[in-house]
Amino acid sequence: MHQPLRTYSLVPSGFVVVTAIHDTVTTTITVRSSKDFGACPFRGTVSRRVHGRYHRGVGDLPLSGRSVRLLVVARRFRCDAVLCWRQIFAERFADDALAPWARRTARLDHMVHHLGLALGGRPAASFSQRLMLPVSKDTLLRMVRRRARLPRDRLNVIGIDDWARRRNHSYGTIVLRSRTASTGDAAARALPHATQVADRWHLMENASRAFLDAVRKSMRQIRTAIGATTINPDLLTAAERLQYEGYFRRE
Repeated sequence: MHQPLRTYSLVPSGFVVVTAIHDTVTTTITVRSSKDFGACPFRGTVSRRVHGRYHRGVGDLPLSGRSVRLLVVARRFRCDAVLCWRQIFAERFADDALAPWARRTARLDHMVHHLGLALGGRPAASFSQRLMLPVSKDTLLRMVRRRARLPRDRLNVIGIDDWARRRNHSYGTIVLRSRTASTGDAAARALPHATQVADRWHLMENASRAFLDAVRKSMRQIRTAIGATTINPDLLTAAERLQYEGYFRRE
């Protein structure tokens, strides 16, 4: 036997649906708390004295191909505790429904977190658009970092890589703040018995770049030694011909 769909099943637990408005792309659901009281987050005192109300707009899981926006009618209560320095407080909701100051429900945060873990930044942001979950790559990465758990076991291997704040001007590393010689030697001073290993890609990249720089600086001597000071332009490609003509003008 089929049971009728109830409106409260569309929203997180602890909320009551007030109104629901649909348009072509978005569903806006106005909700309020199912409780008639609020607990002071500082003193734990239960209060039913409502001081005022305000609206919070938060995102939720999509519904029937539409993005969903919850308009939460939140209340402010007066705290009756004598020693409470916050005489007025905003009501709190369950952490598995809506965290304080959050702009997304807990179940939407859960999905965003797993998208970031599975796909990363840009791919997850592109895929979330198809799922009617508009979220940026920065938000996805920020969510993954926020929920990252620190390892409890002792670390045996630490990976360090650099990145550019502004290419050719300002660099940093994932572990260290900068990549200057003094900062780079900090690991050796702090852990003198640790073994430092360079990865194969950086070794090949740095070695090939140093080799090409050395060859480029010694091209005149190399051409003189092999007797190839005269170059046949007909044997050059278009890009090499442009480079050769520029070199000829400089000469």
